[in-house]
This record gives sequence, C-alpha cells and structure tokens, in this order.
Amino acid sequence: MPRRPLRTSGAAEATLAPALRTLRTELGVPDDFPAAVLDEAERAAAAPRPPGPAPADATGLPFFTVDPPGSADLDQAVHLSRRGGGYRVHYAIADVAAFVAPGGTIDSEAHRRVQTLYFPDGSVPLHPPVLSAGAASLLPGETRPALLWRIDLDAEGRTVTAGVQRAVVRSRTRLDYATAQRRIDDGTAEEPLALLKEIGLLREALERERGGVSLAVPEQEIARHDGTYTLAFRAPLPAEGWNAQLSLLTGMAAADIMIESGTGILRTLPTAPLGAVARLRLTARALRIDWPHHVPYAEVIRSLDPHRPRHAAFLAECTSLLRGAGYTVFTGGRIPEPSVHAAVAHAYTHCTAPLRRLVDRYTGELCLAAVAGQGVPEWVLSALDGLPPEMAAGARRAGTVERACVDLVEAALLRDRVGETFEGLVVDVKEKEPSAGTVQLSDPAVVARIAGDGALPLGEPLRVRLTRADPAARPGTAKVLFAPV
Repeated sequence: MPRRPLRTSGAAEATLAPALRTLRTELGVPDDFPAAVLDEAERAAAAPRPPGPAPADATGLPFFTVDPPGSADLDQAVHLSRRGGGYRVHYAIADVAAFVAPGGTIDSEAHRRVQTLYFPDGSVPLHPPVLSAGAASLLPGETRPALLWRIDLDAEGRTVTAGVQRAVVRSRTRLDYATAQRRIDDGTAEEPLALLKEIGLLREALERERGGVSLAVPEQEIARHDGTYTLAFRAPLPAEGWNAQLSLLTGMAAADIMIESGTGILRTLPTAPLGAVARLRLTARALRIDWPHHVPYAEVIRSLDPHRPRHAAFLAECTSLLRGAGYTVFTGGRIPEPSVHAAVAHAYTHCTAPLRRLVDRYTGELCLAAVAGQGVPEWVLSALDGLPPEMAAGARRAGTVERACVDLVEAALLRDRVGETFEGLVVDVKEKEPSAGTVQLSDPAVVARIAGDGALPLGEPLRVRLTRADPAARPGTAKVLFAPV
C-alpha cells in the first residue's frame, strides 16, 4: 500500500518529545536499568558462562542475519545448505542464559520487563544494551554463544530430523530485508541466501497444506531520521515471509521436542468460534472481498493483495480471529488439549527471540534438556507456572504502547491541519454504534476514529474532516478524530 509518508514539522517534534515521556509514565514503562543490573551485565558481558559442558565450535559456518534496518539486538543467525535431495537449516539463537544467572538482578529485572518495547524515539529493552545490543547479540564478525538448531528437511521442505545444542557461532553478514530481497531478486545472492527463498516457498506451501495462515497485514510504520518522524503504510516484503517461515519451522520443532519429553510451554491459539468467522464474512461482503462459502478462511487470506486498500483493510480485520493466543504449560507428560496453534496449524512455541522476549530463554533450556536426555534445570521448572500470566501482561503492555505511539504521532503530525478535509475508506464500523468506526486515509498514512450522525458506509470511500488532533488528549479520549463531510 504505497503512501506518501507523513512528516513532522519542527513544532510537531517539539510536541512529541515531552508527550512520549508522559506516555511512558502513564503506561508504567520501566525506565533506566538499576545500577546493580548494569553492573552485573557488564561483568556477564566480559565473561559469559554457558551452562553445561563446553559448547560445540560452529564458527566455521558462514551465518547471516536478516533484520529490520538499524537493528542491533540480533537474536537469530541462519545458514542454509543443500543436503542430498533436501536441505539443512542451521538456526543459531542467542544464548541469553550464558549471560543471565538464575535469580540474579538481570533475571529479576527481565521478569519485570517481560519483553522489549518499541517507541518512536528508541526502545525499552528487555536486557541491558551491553548484552542485548552487544555481547549477547549475534553481530557480524563476533564470536558468540548460541543455541544452535540443526533441522534437516526433505525435498518438499518437511522436517526429517531436528535437534539443538549449545555452540559458539560467528555471523558473517548482516542484512536488512530490502537488501536480502534485492540480492535474491537480481540473482546476486550466494547460495545460503538464495535458499531462503527456495526453502521459504516450500514451507509456505506446507503451511497452505496444513491449513495454517500468515497475515501479511500492512503496518503503520513510524520512522525517525535526522530528528524527523515519518509515518507510512508498509506491506511486508516476500523475504520477510520466508524468514518468518524459518522461525516458525524452529518453533514447531521445539514444540514437538517438548511434547515428546512431556514438559514444556506452548504458544496456543484456539480455533476461531463460528460467530467470529460469520462476522468476518459480513465484513468481507461489505469490503467487496470475494469469499465463496466453500472456501476456507486461510485460502481467502492468501488470495489478497496487501497493497490494495480494501484487501489491506480486510487483512487488518482478520486479526480478530487471532485473539485468544496464550501460553500453556504442561509437565509430567500431561499434554494440553488442544495443543495446536490454530494459525500455525501445528503445535508451536516461542523460542527464537530470547533477547527481546522472556519466555524464549526458558523454551530454549527445555529443548536442550530434552534433546540431551537430561533433567530440566530447577530454575526453569520453578518459573514455568508464572510465565503465562507474566507474558500476557507484557503482551498487553506492548500492544498498548504500539497503538498509543501511533496515535500520538498521528496527532502531532496532524495538529496544524484541524478543519481540513481528506479522502478516506471506512474500514470498520462499531456493531452497536453504526455512526462510529475507523477510517483509513488514502493520504496521509493515518488510521483513526470517525464519528458522525448517521450510519457509516463500511467499505466505501468517504470524504472526511479532521475535527481533533490533540497529542495531549487525556487517556481514553481519541487523540485524532474525523467526521464525515
């Protein structure tokens, strides 16, 4: 969905800085790390201590990373190769346990933070930057402790064997998504990177076969460059989907290993209730999305083009079927039912982002113990029952931060344009209040509330007037509000 980015003026930037500070306070976002945490992190960075026997040496594998531009907290590095008629995936994940002592100050602070939070003017990391963007990050040219997954695939991309061990690795190349995509498209990618597309497409085909679904929802992306903020819609590149398939592959392998061992923590999502699917069908009809009754939901999703406004609006509405995801702990061989993540259409867990998400450190240790045939460390077992509520609270806070930041930037960028009219598309209407809903502007890149006197025409273009753009609006009040002309 190409859009002209919405850029700040000097006045907007002056408004944003204090407003972002206020937002952090209102949401109870952790501030600077305590001195004791920073001191422990400095010591850990200087002398990492991976638990257990000496890690394997995998520094000879030329790993690469693919992340958003400017990322420094690199959780994963990849090496892909052909193996007989199939493939071998080496997937290295940062070994956070090599730096975080159970029960120490870093550990306690990580449980308070739960996950990294992202603001327009910087992130609030899960771990001190000396670790998350330094000694624990899989930066190019640096030898790092890692959990190294080796997953062999057949010619169709199906998992044949999977295992994980501690290792030391050295990434060779750091790529952003656009660079990876360009090299693959123009034929300059070396084989390990070129295989990202080949394996990614195979895994996407298997996802279709399973009945799984990945939503390519265009994002409202806030960027900051030379002190200027921009807000634009961005649809994911194909390379992002292929890269995500490797993370899904690893998460599925980890879930299978934990289920076989009888102890673990899964990421689960129940099947959407029939009522939710029926409501989504009504939305599809209003947005003029063709959805024959015999066609499954997942197949409709794959037919959509996120660059088309109505398709993008429907994709955003489809996220309603993904609500209800959570974490499920099991021990003693008592496998939860259901154990499948409905969108993945397979058992699944989070294990590939331990620098940014608390639970991943624990799933990594569970898998290591299972593969080695050893008992699960006591510090892992004792934390399991507390992880689901911790992660749920962290996810709620992260979601609130993300939406609040976009609302705030929209308000700051539009504050001098109150009274102007814009072309938009009504992408949502409240079921019990049909005169209120959500409008997506064609230009600039804004999605905001709209309220009028009559029923809003869902799925139809509408000329709207900006009636409010107030970065300082009190909590619970829309910072940006439009009305039909």
